[in-house]
Amino acid sequence: MRRPPKKPTISHLILKNKLKIAVLGGGSWATALVKILSENKRKVGWYIRNPINADFVKKHHHNPNYLSAARLKTKRLEISSDLNQVVSQADVLVIAIPSAFLSQELEKLTESFDDKIIFSAVKGVVPESMLIVGEHFNTKFNVPMEKIGVILGPSHAEEIAMERLSYLTVACMNKKLAKAIAAMLKTQYIRTTISNDIVGTEYASMLKNIYAIASGIAHSLGYGDNFQSVLMSNAIREMKRFIKDVYKMKRNINNSAYLGDLLVTGYSVFSRNRTFGGMIGKGYTVKAAQMEMRMVAEGYYATQSAKMINQNYSTRVPIIDAVFSILYLEKKPERVFKKLVKQLD
Repeated sequence: MRRPPKKPTISHLILKNKLKIAVLGGGSWATALVKILSENKRKVGWYIRNPINADFVKKHHHNPNYLSAARLKTKRLEISSDLNQVVSQADVLVIAIPSAFLSQELEKLTESFDDKIIFSAVKGVVPESMLIVGEHFNTKFNVPMEKIGVILGPSHAEEIAMERLSYLTVACMNKKLAKAIAAMLKTQYIRTTISNDIVGTEYASMLKNIYAIASGIAHSLGYGDNFQSVLMSNAIREMKRFIKDVYKMKRNINNSAYLGDLLVTGYSVFSRNRTFGGMIGKGYTVKAAQMEMRMVAEGYYATQSAKMINQNYSTRVPIIDAVFSILYLEKKPERVFKKLVKQLD
């Protein structure tokens, strides 16, 4: 009796450049990643939850709701609104579903994550587990940390859609795997670097959204560029303290995955978290700001998560504390910032 053929190992697939990759999510960042990955003449699976939107992309070659100006190479895309189908056909799953909705979306899944490689492109904590996405997959789905990675960096989806030069960092404990994913993402307008700091980079991508909200609030309250520079200077030091206490390892906080991502999110007109903060500073309630934006500002959820995580460490985080007071305790932004400015240097 003939034995069934052995399934190729990850190492073999990397060596032969035959890793099948799929993106889960239909938002702006998912669309940007699909655009990048399909540039390299590779078939890319794409899960879009709404079947009407999925069919629209197939027919019209662009996303009707996000980055609609970005033309997509649909001949290279295997688009489906069936999550299980997309997962079953891929070796590498790039998660680009907002962290606040990830657990709800994964409830539909009957396919196993056995033999799957998970790369998070999500910037936040999963509320149900209070874990960053990599840790969530490791704890809840038993995916080994060696098969988990992160894709991040100072790169707004809107600029990627316009093919403006951007830099991405691919973090993974498996160096060969990090290099393989980085190669898939490399294009004329995307440069890549690799890192082994999965936890630190993922926490940085969560925290910078909180600091961007603070920046937006400050702008609407009338604080100028001089104060903004002080705020960002304190933010990177606060980020360093927080990440060091949560996960100690050697890292350079000035690298683009940390400082670079913070700066672009804190200053850019494309930053939805800065926009959200700006609306809060103008007097909008959280609900009113969320409804008007019609996009997820992950910093809102990240603020509560960071506050709860810090209960285990008691790290000095005055900016996070200030944003939490405004968003969750409904304190007046003007009063909170008057106190905050005295704690910065």
